[in-house]
Amino acid sequence: MNKKKKKAQLPFRINLLFFIVFLMFAGLILQLGVVQILNGEEFQEEIERTVKDTTKVPVPRGKIYDSNHQVIVDNKPLYSITYTPPKGVQAEDRLEVAEDLAKYISMDSDGVTERNKKEYWYLKNKKAADKRLKKEEAAELDNAEQYNTILDRITEEEISGFSKQELEVIAIKTELDKAYSLTPQIVKNEDVTAEEYAQVSEHLAELPGINATTDWNRDYPFNDTMRSLLGSITSQEQGIPADKKENFLTKGYSRNDRVGKSGLEEYYEDVLRGRKEQIQYTTTKSGDVVDSNTVVEGRRGKDLVLTMDIDFQEKVDKIVREELKTAVQKHPYENRYLKDALAVAMNPKTGEILAISGQTRDGNDYKDATIKTLYDAHRPGSVVKGATVLAGLESGVISPGQRFNDSPLKIKGTPQKGSYKRLGSVNDIDALKKSSNVYMFYIALKMGGENRYPFPNNSKASFDPAAWQEMRNYFQQFGLGVSTGIDFPYESIGYEGPGISSAGLLMDQAIGQYDTYTTMQLAQYVSTIANNGYRTKPHFLKEIREPSRSGKQLGSVYRSENTKVLNQIEMKQSYIERVQEGFRQAFQGGGTVAMGGTKDYKPAGKSGTAQNEIYEDGELVAETENLSLIGYAPYDDPEIAFAVMVPNVGLGNDYRINYEIGFKIMDAYFNAQKGNNNDDKEQEDE
Repeated sequence: MNKKKKKAQLPFRINLLFFIVFLMFAGLILQLGVVQILNGEEFQEEIERTVKDTTKVPVPRGKIYDSNHQVIVDNKPLYSITYTPPKGVQAEDRLEVAEDLAKYISMDSDGVTERNKKEYWYLKNKKAADKRLKKEEAAELDNAEQYNTILDRITEEEISGFSKQELEVIAIKTELDKAYSLTPQIVKNEDVTAEEYAQVSEHLAELPGINATTDWNRDYPFNDTMRSLLGSITSQEQGIPADKKENFLTKGYSRNDRVGKSGLEEYYEDVLRGRKEQIQYTTTKSGDVVDSNTVVEGRRGKDLVLTMDIDFQEKVDKIVREELKTAVQKHPYENRYLKDALAVAMNPKTGEILAISGQTRDGNDYKDATIKTLYDAHRPGSVVKGATVLAGLESGVISPGQRFNDSPLKIKGTPQKGSYKRLGSVNDIDALKKSSNVYMFYIALKMGGENRYPFPNNSKASFDPAAWQEMRNYFQQFGLGVSTGIDFPYESIGYEGPGISSAGLLMDQAIGQYDTYTTMQLAQYVSTIANNGYRTKPHFLKEIREPSRSGKQLGSVYRSENTKVLNQIEMKQSYIERVQEGFRQAFQGGGTVAMGGTKDYKPAGKSGTAQNEIYEDGELVAETENLSLIGYAPYDDPEIAFAVMVPNVGLGNDYRINYEIGFKIMDAYFNAQKGNNNDDKEQEDE
């Protein structure tokens, strides 16, 4: 009997269990139906209500150091108040933020414009202002035109009575209006006091989008030294240059980023810029930020180490500036058109720039004009005669040791041409030592196909115009008339005159009185001769360093700049050695630069004087001279090569400013080397 009861209870329990499961599934299906049918649209909106956007926050630029690791361009930290607007923020919202922020910071209102005032008045009186535009007018205008029309109808009287506090609000709002959504915009980063910084930091919850942070400005510990070479960066207001906008935007820049706009700041922008910090914002569709997360850590730019020793650079700047002043003071009237003095010193074996200086005069003020060594081209005078002799030897129109009698030449229909005096019989080395023009004239005549010697007085010269390109091809092997390859945004390659059928003009070219060259080109040219015919690429960069995390020392080497040989002169080594000997004798063998013989560092080189003219309003007002000097030392194992160019020196001037600059630069260099050697010896003794 009991067994039958147990059998009857078992199906009941199973049925109850099935019934409970059925109810649960029915409830689940019902809930799914509610979610899908009744609330599906609402939940879909909830899913889509947030948007993720990434913004990139600028970081400080890399620093620039000299060859001894002294900082010459730094970042000066500043307190900064920034504004990062959410998406869809309205003008009324920005005004409210500006009014709240004005409670904690002061703002210079000198830059507030009439339009800024009208926009503020409009927001404060929106309903009254909108009534100034009739409906029929509005129908014919788009939104921007409607707005501008309303602003035009705001009177001067209505915007003339703002208080100082209101003007500060307007100034703050003007800065807020410049911000792009989710992109930090500096509101104030100059003269932010510690109290302002603390007040804003304390009230960030009441100031949506505002942040109290740190910013930076470029700082130059050595003031104006090399400033035109180092270059500059844009302000945040200037942002990326309009003509390069697309290029910068594709590289991840924001429109208000500060970028290099000149000099080394521009050339090495990709290195100095750093890696921006990337912050991912989660926002609602209305633009409210609900979350933020740093997805890429920011890192300031890499550091540049330059080839120049700032102490030597300052000495060279002082030499060039003081010699320019002295030349003007000694002959103020004759040198009234003397404005610039330019100099470049480099290592002829490596191409490293050791010092580069340009000083310019504006009345009695003297300023840095270093980039003129790269931009301004002038007739160089006799310093190019080394290239002319090598062109003559390699082309076969003269042979080593060949002699010509140095006496004036006259081609029919042209003025007589000669040297500064009759030099008698000279060979190729003598011609460089004594600076014979006539010797160079015969090279030019022979390259043009005129082989009569001596040239018949007042005769017409045979001339093949192809000689122009042939001579220039030889010159270009030294870097004269072509790019030097320097790591700088721009350099002039000089002016190349028309290669017309004129033997007389090619004769001028042979003595440096026709085409024009920069001081940097002349430095590369003499370096090539000093370096046995190897033309090296001049460069300012020594190495690139990773940013140091401690900030107290340089980071690891990212890349070193190695010596780059651009070309080897296609000439016999024995020919180059003859020019080297001519240059040595010019300085040490009683030649035109005899003061070189008094120097124990055994210099070699060549001086130059080129005629020049000053025109005003198309009329010739004065004749001047370009004074130049090139050289290297020691002549048998060169460490330094240099070029000096001083254009528009007055005639009849007995002060050889080119000599003074050139030799004082070499004196400073070798005196510094002696000092370094003595320091090394003392350390060894210790």
